[in-house]
Amino acid sequence: MTALPFALNHMTTPALPLPAFFALARSLGISSVEIRNDLSGNAILDGTPAKDVAALAERHGITIISINALQRFNEWNAARKAEAEDLIAYARDCGAKALVLVPVNDGSGQADGVRQANLREALSALKPMLEEAGVIGLVEPLGFEICSLRSKSEAVEAIVAVGGEKTFRLVHDTFHHHLAGEPATFPEMTGLVHISGVTDERVSVPDLRDSHRVLVDAGDLLDNVGQISVLRHNGYNGPLSFEPFAAEVHDFADPAAAVRQSMDYIQSHI
Repeated sequence: MTALPFALNHMTTPALPLPAFFALARSLGISSVEIRNDLSGNAILDGTPAKDVAALAERHGITIISINALQRFNEWNAARKAEAEDLIAYARDCGAKALVLVPVNDGSGQADGVRQANLREALSALKPMLEEAGVIGLVEPLGFEICSLRSKSEAVEAIVAVGGEKTFRLVHDTFHHHLAGEPATFPEMTGLVHISGVTDERVSVPDLRDSHRVLVDAGDLLDNVGQISVLRHNGYNGPLSFEPFAAEVHDFADPAAAVRQSMDYIQSHI
């Protein structure tokens, strides 16, 4: 059986400093990780130079597959441009392959016509910046009803419209895919898969939040196994990155054992 290409997002263990996070990944046989710019007291927010992160990754035999994330990317303005420049430069200098792009998620910018125009404006502006740095832009539609970009179809249409097929890829997040209720998957346009499960049967789909996202096991209500199987059957062979947000996961005394159990469960069912 071919081993699945698992990866680890730092949100799995947000309290671990970067060296310990890299070591944890390697202890699981994982060499691909995502680092984040929203973890206080950790790179990137603590001011750790990108070249130090690059050296640390090399020392641990780690590939940084993304920085997660440029938030509100489809609300393009001077502040967003400056933020994008900083994050893209950091990604380039720390050796990250990609930058995750997260849309506005507060109920604004949702009107038909407006959201598509905003998306194209942002992609058009980001495209030359990413290309110059040699960094891929990973567009991540979110399934929340208040999100300004819920549809993968809409994301792909915009990417094609700006001629960005070589610069942009989709993030298929199993949680958000379930919430959005969009059947299309676009494996050929997918650059990263985020995996997390939901096991709480008491919460309706519209009420699901990041805090419900746990590791995938037999109680998973999102059909992670089915989603991954469809993507892989249709040609996606990229990373499957654990991204649980639930406090109960962050509080595990032995995160390595918990992640390994989830890896074994998924591997045995694909």
